[in-house]
Amino acid sequence: MSSLEHRRLAPEILDGLAADDFRALAARRDLRRINALMFQARIMASLLRKFVPGPPRRILEIGAGDGSFMLAVARRMAGRWPGVELVMLDRVDLITAQLRGDFDRLGWTVEGVTADVFDWARKNEGTRFDAITVNLFLHHFDDGKLVRLFSLMAPKAPLLLATEPLRTKLALAATRLLPAIGANDVTQNDAAQSVRAGFRGNELSGLWLAANGKPVEERRAGLFSHIFVGASAGYDL
Repeated sequence: MSSLEHRRLAPEILDGLAADDFRALAARRDLRRINALMFQARIMASLLRKFVPGPPRRILEIGAGDGSFMLAVARRMAGRWPGVELVMLDRVDLITAQLRGDFDRLGWTVEGVTADVFDWARKNEGTRFDAITVNLFLHHFDDGKLVRLFSLMAPKAPLLLATEPLRTKLALAATRLLPAIGANDVTQNDAAQSVRAGFRGNELSGLWLAANGKPVEERRAGLFSHIFVGASAGYDL
């Protein structure tokens, strides 16, 4: 049996580093490059165009990181989606004044929320959004926690759209080439761990169903990405 047949979770180094640690700063810079190489923002923008009807008023991003991913998405969407309110949730506050200015120039407003995603979801049961986006975040959780997360998130928006690592031999092999782009030891380790914890087939659809949601689409996108779109119960596309 292939070592990638089933998901394997292991702690990632970046999660244990202080936000201002020089290795963490370098790793987040590497992550911006990796997102670009994986075309993650382009893939997410295409999902939003396909599935979200009309310009949304409010979007929630969970696991927002330093905000650079959604800024790249916004640059693709702002022309047709003006005035979006974006709530960026992460357990570490990495939202800078420069980032807010970049969104302002696109006509989007940003609210940064620093909290554990589970704690925040429980304390904000009545909060509603037009869509929830997730990038390279779901793979940090085992299946049980994902069902719990999906159960908390599904009532908050009609749709959840995710771009995650694809769990394949090719993707794992590609992580060994990261030194070629100057990636540091943190990135090299964590990228391989991300692939091993990533997704394939209909794994996320099954977990979304277990949370009483309706899977809409799940497939690979390109060489290294896995996408998932889930609808809340009662929502008709």
